[in-house]
Amino acid sequence: MTDITRLVTDQQALGVSKLINEQVPPLADGQALMRIHRLAVTTNNITYAAFGHTPHLRYWDYYPVADQGWGQMPAWGFAEVVESTVEGVEPGERFYGFWPIATHVVVDPVRVSQRGFYDGRDYRLELVSAYNQYQRVHTDAAYRPENEDYQMLLRPLFITSFMLADYLEDNGFFGARRVVISSASSKTAYGTVFCLQDRDDLDVVGLTSASNKAFVEGLGCYDQVVGYDGITGLDPSVPTMYVDFSGNDGVRATIHHHLTEQLVHNCYAGSAHNHEHINEAEWTLPGPAPRRYFAPDQIRKRNADWGPAEVTRRFNEAQLAFIDRVQQPDSPWLTVEEHQGLEAAQTLIQSLVDGRVDPVKGHVVVL
Repeated sequence: MTDITRLVTDQQALGVSKLINEQVPPLADGQALMRIHRLAVTTNNITYAAFGHTPHLRYWDYYPVADQGWGQMPAWGFAEVVESTVEGVEPGERFYGFWPIATHVVVDPVRVSQRGFYDGRDYRLELVSAYNQYQRVHTDAAYRPENEDYQMLLRPLFITSFMLADYLEDNGFFGARRVVISSASSKTAYGTVFCLQDRDDLDVVGLTSASNKAFVEGLGCYDQVVGYDGITGLDPSVPTMYVDFSGNDGVRATIHHHLTEQLVHNCYAGSAHNHEHINEAEWTLPGPAPRRYFAPDQIRKRNADWGPAEVTRRFNEAQLAFIDRVQQPDSPWLTVEEHQGLEAAQTLIQSLVDGRVDPVKGHVVVL
């Protein structure tokens, strides 16, 4: 029997968590016991948790919890095989994937290949495939041991950024000549801008809070940085699309009222501040109703267009370039802060829920 500890979250109060201890019985055939080593815990985890019951996400369903109203929050990171009854998944191997915030987890590896495996538990097969595969580090062309923290902090966000930039280009930016991006200090937002940096036919405007404005200006990737109180100073005659990473109702209303005639598209890419859904049936603002962007949709399209191997090659190349940029010693966009143990993870999660985080820091939980 193996003792494991899990951090579970109150689904109605995301800053509230508790630790539960369990014993795992001996492995059955077709199972592997993984020891979770390190995890990246970011605002993105909080966003996913807030939308955890939506049909396209089902965030709480990856690692079910018996206690009603509580959920197991997953996070991206690295784990090693402790014990296995599955051929091709050997003790000591290290895998990257979507793990629970816990000391250990039992998985049912299927479709085992050189690349890795999928978790074959019945309920997992109904969930989004991108979150159900586990990559061997020694066959991952973009893996660098010294970049583990950056990989797990940035890859899950950067795949959204990379595919969002591709989605916008694929749609000709919906005819816009200016792209306005809220929550410009978020990693997903500036990752998207990084992927658009070679375009000279677009004006990219970052919207941010007064407290984060200096940080966003220091990134140097936006053509213009505007505080949320400066939206009405934007030229209303320029065809504009809005990429909404904030979910802030007031910001959205100001943009729609100010840019009504020239607002060509509202791309709802995430929510850093508002944990409620936009109900299109109740849409009353002038201009286009928001259209949700979901990275797996664009991944599926490009897998069909280019083939999975080419999608992976392009993404790996961009990811390595992005990681190299964010950790440049003379002007880093991101520094790593480690938190030791599950108790420290509880404090970190509460801080993320409360918005008490420095945008230049990336948070890693070491178990």
